[in-house]
Amino acid sequence: ILAFKNYRFDKGVFGSDWNGIENFRYLFSSGTGWLITKNTILYNLLNLITSQGLAIVLAIVISELQGKYYKKITQSVIFFPYFISWVIVGYFSYAFLNADNGLVNNLLNGMGIKEINWYAEPGYWPVILTIISVWKGLGYFTIIYLAGMVTINPELYEAVRLDGGNKYHEMRYITFPMIKPLIYTNVFLALGRMFYANFDFFNNVVRNTGQIMSTTDVIDTYVMRSVLVTGDFNMAAAAGLFQGICGFILILGSNWLVDRFDKENALF
Repeated sequence: ILAFKNYRFDKGVFGSDWNGIENFRYLFSSGTGWLITKNTILYNLLNLITSQGLAIVLAIVISELQGKYYKKITQSVIFFPYFISWVIVGYFSYAFLNADNGLVNNLLNGMGIKEINWYAEPGYWPVILTIISVWKGLGYFTIIYLAGMVTINPELYEAVRLDGGNKYHEMRYITFPMIKPLIYTNVFLALGRMFYANFDFFNNVVRNTGQIMSTTDVIDTYVMRSVLVTGDFNMAAAAGLFQGICGFILILGSNWLVDRFDKENALF
């Protein structure tokens, strides 16, 4: 309701005047709406491609390890970052990227390279945020795909080898077809959240730094600032409603595409 009203504290939610789509018009005519939408989609696409692709590759590598002990150690190591709080990750990131005495700049100085003020250079942050996001979530998706690979009947792989196939043929004709429903499910979930950015992630890692806002400001951080900093509930509600509607459309659209080309693996 607030997305379509000119909200005033003294009049309340239902007593405030209606203003139609003016909040949405202002959000996008000012350029802010397009910026936060572009950044949100960009980071989600980067994370979807890198995390899912690397998780599948890593799951295959781990499944091929011979020693049971090494498998458990590897799984534990890659899964551990998933349990670390984003607050802790934010402090680690600052310790690495701090312009004064950060670890990265100390290494650059040691190699004779000019240090970089990371929190004043917006161009680096799409890569930085993608690396951090993949590092923290890679283990989670890898375990999911490993769980799917465990259920594959070993006799299928033996049949491929008896027919003269190699590891490539095993992956192409057995592994990928068998874990395809898992891939579709993870992609669906990611597409449904394409307009949603993890607020804890951006808030703690970026630290609300204004100098890099052009490449790090997303819908969730904009909503937070609109409510807590400027007190503009109209814009916050408009951005939130836009976010929810777009996510809903993406889920329906992606399921329609799968239903059209691979009906058996559609969710509904």
